[in-house]
This record gives sequence, C-alpha cells and structure tokens, in this order.
Amino acid sequence: MAVSVPEWVKHAVFYQIFPDRFARSARNPLPAGITLKPWGTPPEEQGFQGGDLYGIVEKLDYLRALGITALYLNPVFASASNHRYHTYDYFTVDPLLGGNDALRALLDAAHARGMRVVLDGVFNHASRGFWPFHHVLETGGNSPYVDWFYIHDWPLTPYPPDDKTPINYGAWWGMPALPKLNVANPGMRAYLLEVAEFWVQFGIDGWRLDVAEEITDATFWQEFRHVVKRANPDAYIVGEIWHEAHDWLRGDRFDAVMNYVLSRAALGFFGARTLRTDYKPGGFALYTLRAQEFARTIETMLQSLDWEIVQAQLNLMDSHDTARTLWTVREDRSALKLCTLLQMTMPGAPCIYYGDEIGLSGATDPYCRAAFPWDQPERWDQEILGWHRRAIAMRHAHPVLRTGTVQTLYADHGLFAMLRRSADAAAVVVFNTRLSPAQITLDSLDPAWDGRIYQDVWLGGQAVQRSRALHDLTVPAREALVLVHRE
Repeated sequence: MAVSVPEWVKHAVFYQIFPDRFARSARNPLPAGITLKPWGTPPEEQGFQGGDLYGIVEKLDYLRALGITALYLNPVFASASNHRYHTYDYFTVDPLLGGNDALRALLDAAHARGMRVVLDGVFNHASRGFWPFHHVLETGGNSPYVDWFYIHDWPLTPYPPDDKTPINYGAWWGMPALPKLNVANPGMRAYLLEVAEFWVQFGIDGWRLDVAEEITDATFWQEFRHVVKRANPDAYIVGEIWHEAHDWLRGDRFDAVMNYVLSRAALGFFGARTLRTDYKPGGFALYTLRAQEFARTIETMLQSLDWEIVQAQLNLMDSHDTARTLWTVREDRSALKLCTLLQMTMPGAPCIYYGDEIGLSGATDPYCRAAFPWDQPERWDQEILGWHRRAIAMRHAHPVLRTGTVQTLYADHGLFAMLRRSADAAAVVVFNTRLSPAQITLDSLDPAWDGRIYQDVWLGGQAVQRSRALHDLTVPAREALVLVHRE
C-alpha cells in the first residue's frame, strides 16, 4: 500500500512537555484549599507542583523564539498521578491543568503561532478510578463492563495488603493501579475510538501512543488510524516503540515511532568517552560506537523503512522515560550539543525534552522530571541554549537538512560525514568527535558538481569551492561543519 505521512511533520521541530513541571499560571482557577508542592521541589518527592496548560500558553513565545513548531504533551486527562498515565476520565482534561477550557486556550494560542499540539494517548491501560473499572469494583460480576477488562477471579484485589498478595486481573506490568483494557471487547473498543476521534475534532494535531506494541491487535490500530485520519487527514500518529518497528510502519497503523534507535546510536558515538554503559534506557543497553559502527547503524535505520516514514520519525535524545542526556554522558556538554546537531541535520522531526535546551540534567524517572527553573535564570546554561537556537534556526533555513536524501561520505577515526541532497540543494555535514581539530578530504561527491560553492552555514566560515573534492576541511574539536550548496 502507498505510504503517506503528514507533510508538516517533516518540517517540524517538537518540544516535549511534562505538564506538571513546565510552568504554573495564575490564570488556572484552582479550588480554595488546594495544596501544591512548592515549585522546584525535588522530583523524587513526587506530588503535584502545579504546572498547567495556561502556563504553557504563557511560554509559547519563548518556545517560538527557540524555533519550536510543535508540542508533544505527556497525558493531560483527569488522573490521580502527576504523570497522568493513570487516566480515570478520557473526556476531561485534568482540572489541575485547567480543564478543557485550558486545552482550548492552548490549542488556539499555539495554532495562532503556527504550532501544532500532539497529545499522549494511554489506551493500553487506565486507572483503578476509571469509571467502568470502578463500576466493576462496586458490582462485581453483575457489572455490564466486566468484559472491558481481564478479570481472573473474585473478589478483586485492587489494593493488595502486601507485595505477596497477587492481583487477580490483568494490569500493566502487574501494577494494581493500572488495569489493562480489553480492546477486543466491542464496547471498550468503541469507547477508545470515540476518545481518539473526539479530541482530534476538538483540535489536537495528533496522538503519541503510550506502550503501543502492548496492544497486539493490529486491527485495533488500523481502526484507530482510520478514525483519526477521517477526522483530520493531517493528524500525526506516533507510537512508543523502543526498537526497530518495521511491522508497525507499513502505512496502515502509525506514521512513525519514537526513534530511540537513533538516540542510542547518537549517545554511543558522540558520548563514547563519558557514556554510562551500565544504564539501560527502556531495558536496552547503551554501547560506545566507533564511527564505522555508527554509520552502519544509521544506514540500516534509514534503509529499513519507507522514505516517507523516515521523514516523519520522532527523533528524540531523551524523554520522561529516560535519564536526561547530560546525565547519561556524565555532564559532557559537548556530547549533548553534538547529539542535538545530529537531530537538526537528520531526516525526521527532532524533539527536544523540556529543559534540555538550558542544560538540565537528571537520572531516570523521577529525576528527569524536575520543574523548569523559570525563576532561576542563573541555572540556565546560556551556551547550550544558544547552540539549540542556532541549530534549530539552521534546520529551518535549509530544507535540504529536513527532506534531502542521506548518503554516508566518510566514517572513521572519530569522524562521520554525510551528504544530504535534494533536487535543488546539497549539504555536507561533518562531525568530529575527537578532542583535537581534524582534517578531512571528501572526494566521493558527484563529479558534476566541480567548481560549485559550498557555504559554511554552521560555524560561519568562508565559502568552500569544490574542485573534484572538498580538500583539507578543518573541523574543530568536538564540533561539526555544515556546508550547503544551492543549485
């Protein structure tokens, strides 16, 4: 079948927001007596720090100045957890976030700035407070919703007294707080598809799908795609899958997946000197990679998928489910910067996890979910922020970096060079992971390009004229060259 993805995604730069920890607004009319944790409380204390959707609205101009054109929000629906993966009402935005009115305000404000908004859909499991599960808890086998879940025995044990008492219903990773949803049941299936369609009609621009491969029924995701694309053919559907996902990306289910394959490769290559190889994000070990190994990983990743899908992959380096990049590379700022520059020069939509652009660090959940320090500008790493702004602006300025084809030109001795090429432009990108400057000559370019001028659009250096080869290019230590030629 023909594969088609939303055109806007190919050109988007995403910013992932964990709503409770991004920004708190005085516009959110919380009931009297609500007690929130002080902003900036250490994240390991859990609890709610009061970030809300109005707070995001108030920071949209900051995000636009950064170059962000799309937002991916962790769950926003009513829930009894700060991360909101314990949904109890799929048709209501959590009142602590401002309710449905706040989402309406965010969508209107974002769309007015040309930004898209993608929500997190948790359709594999819900919470013990989810109204049909609560109905089963109250009425047992007499509940008409009993087959919406996987009930094994009675009475249910939603609050086991100790770790040795097993629960007797299906739950995500055996957690009693997260009953698994039976999408094969016609009632549950119809309910979830109604949710998917409702919020797209409300105005969201797509869905990120939590633990997507744990719903193994392909027909559910095919129906999901049909419903979502019927409501908005331009809606983006991206699944959370941590490994190669060829079977999921054939055009009948998802537009893309979260590209953890790319992030692990980037960390292994750019962070090789400082990488925490004992850390396993998502259960996948991190390995240091030499240039040739990195190149092979990238080539395999690109060649295994339809080119349309490649251009829609969500290219992240970290997320709410992983340690932050800086922590993973033991605070090696140059590794973070090179990872970011790779995101901005590869096909697929780069995604920045909130706060990475100012140098936030932290181990895995909950430490990666700290509050954004708006009131502590002294904590902002201005050099890293400036790097992000420049790299994003460069991507926006040169379409070839977004949709041009990819060819490896050189991979050895700590250097990786690639050619991005479109019908009317070419870009040569050279990364140097060494601790000293390096020289490289690239002689595998198209011979028809003899005499063409390449402009250094990253370091601001002189124009480079090609005569059969790009001779003796000097790449500073832990830096990159991005040379662009337009027909």
